[in-house]
Amino acid sequence: MRTLGVDLAAATRKTAAALIEWGNGTARLAHLVLDVGDEEIVRLFGSSDLTGIDCPVGWPDAFLPFIAGHLALDAHPVLDHDGIEGRRLLAYRDTDRFVTSRTGLIPLSVSADRLAHPAMRCAVIQAKIAREYGPQARDGSGRFAEVYPAASLKSWGLLARGYKGRGGTETERLALLLEALGTAAPWLDLAGYEDRLAGSDDMFDALIASLTARAVALGKSLRPHDGQARAALSEGWIHLPTGGLDGLIGSRP
Repeated sequence: MRTLGVDLAAATRKTAAALIEWGNGTARLAHLVLDVGDEEIVRLFGSSDLTGIDCPVGWPDAFLPFIAGHLALDAHPVLDHDGIEGRRLLAYRDTDRFVTSRTGLIPLSVSADRLAHPAMRCAVIQAKIAREYGPQARDGSGRFAEVYPAASLKSWGLLARGYKGRGGTETERLALLLEALGTAAPWLDLAGYEDRLAGSDDMFDALIASLTARAVALGKSLRPHDGQARAALSEGWIHLPTGGLDGLIGSRP
């Protein structure tokens, strides 16, 4: 199995990709790159069994009717979201609320925060993948799944905050986090990429996205249930890994 992890940013220069090759009880980081364009992501997707992308793959279901009503001067769908609670439905998806309930982490809003530009790029990438390889379900039931590295790290009992940025403290925390990952997953061969990972939180997040993609592929992530399933198909679904990192070493179910 080959899993691809993408830490997607609005700018190509801040986008990273990590490809892991999985064997019998082993895993090797076969490819790690920063400054990744759309076409490279599509190419790597085609050579991978499952891709985990750190970016919202959809918008809240309530958001489109709200914008359409505003454009059409139709007051009803706009007034449906009057007040702070109504606006929260425009800002956060079912999966965002689920992640918060499970981990205490609050994902950034795709419609009201810094994620809007990356999400627009992600929508274009999804369309390019669909053109080449067919549409991929947004709930992660195909070959493409939304992931959240901070939530994955917390699920695995690792540091989930304070390692992003280029300050001295952040750099030290990232180096310590990489060391902790090595202790928790001694079977993971980083293939000489240690220094690059320790120097770039973008590349590190791409690695975590690729590990999470493995959990999704093995059925070891939390899936949408009951009322969540319909929204997940349109809004997307953040996959939280279940079990420890050692559970990633095994065979396909």
